[in-house]
Amino acid sequence: MNRQRIVMKVGSSSLTEANGALSLTKLREHVAAIVSIKKQGHEVILVSSGAIAAGFSALGYPSRPVTVAGKQAAAAVGQGLLMQAYLAEFAKHGLTAAQLLLTREDFADQKRYQNALQTITELLKRSAVPIINENDSTSVEELTFGDNDMLSALVSGFIHADTLCMITDVNGLYDSNPTQNPNAKKYHFLPNVTDDLLMVAGHAGSKVGTGGMKSKLLAAQTALPFGVNVFIGKTSGQSTLQDLLAGKGDGTYIGSFKHETVMPASKQWLAVHSHVNGQIKIDKGAEKALMYEGKSLLPVGITSVSGSFGPNDVVEIINEKGKVIGKGQSTLSSVDLTLIKGMSSNEASEQVKLNKAVAIHRDQWVTLAKERM
Repeated sequence: MNRQRIVMKVGSSSLTEANGALSLTKLREHVAAIVSIKKQGHEVILVSSGAIAAGFSALGYPSRPVTVAGKQAAAAVGQGLLMQAYLAEFAKHGLTAAQLLLTREDFADQKRYQNALQTITELLKRSAVPIINENDSTSVEELTFGDNDMLSALVSGFIHADTLCMITDVNGLYDSNPTQNPNAKKYHFLPNVTDDLLMVAGHAGSKVGTGGMKSKLLAAQTALPFGVNVFIGKTSGQSTLQDLLAGKGDGTYIGSFKHETVMPASKQWLAVHSHVNGQIKIDKGAEKALMYEGKSLLPVGITSVSGSFGPNDVVEIINEKGKVIGKGQSTLSSVDLTLIKGMSSNEASEQVKLNKAVAIHRDQWVTLAKERM
């Protein structure tokens, strides 16, 4: 079997006891599963919840706190305790674990996004096990991922994982709630995530974690376009990841499980994380050149410019119908583009004093929608 790169996401419900406290027994099982697959030459990145579960009792809470301040205080204590447990367990197997705490801002800022990617890549190169969690002790609501399901999807995309494995306390997806309907049918394989599936999944989830099946399906929907296949299911102890790669995992497989075209990390940042500073409207000829011919956007194809932005800022590109068709980093400011819109390349170069006036280079462009011309 070729070497695989796997992101293993472990939720709070798969790391805790009945009272919500961290279970070292479950933690050891997850570590054993990772060790087993690494011995076969595969790479594993662990996205682990559990900081709040690990820390609340140390602060005297009788159960998992419900206030934001309580959760963040518990996470501040628990993140260290959680990593201490992981470090000790991996060390028993001669492996080094590394901690990365990420927030939405780390993905939105292009430099920080690139730094996170470089760090994880170097850790994998050194045979370490990156352990990623959201920085729960400082994140504010509008800057959170909502849960580690989405975080794991975004991580699996930018490190070009082959498979995202989301471990939960339910053995896959069903056509109705299996706790309420004994005749619920399990999906063993799905090619993609549909709106109907999202409706069925609803909001049901564990009382311990922040996500549910709908959250996991939304994460899968995010990961699939990045060329990442997804597995959602229960742990089977040390053989969890071995079973997954062998097609025998206790859960649901989502995706083609064939080699797919991978979106480069830089274009993932453009498509998903970047902040838009303005819009450029283009004509049919420019739309065809951008979307179907792999060309850059030239001033001659621009019909209007809106918003205030500078060089390297991200803008949306809209067609004559007003539909957003993609995003790109503008080579020029909104002032310069307004000046040269509709001009030939030679005329535009004279105005902005450039050898070749390119509004958006094809390497700084990503398509978001395709329409029939």
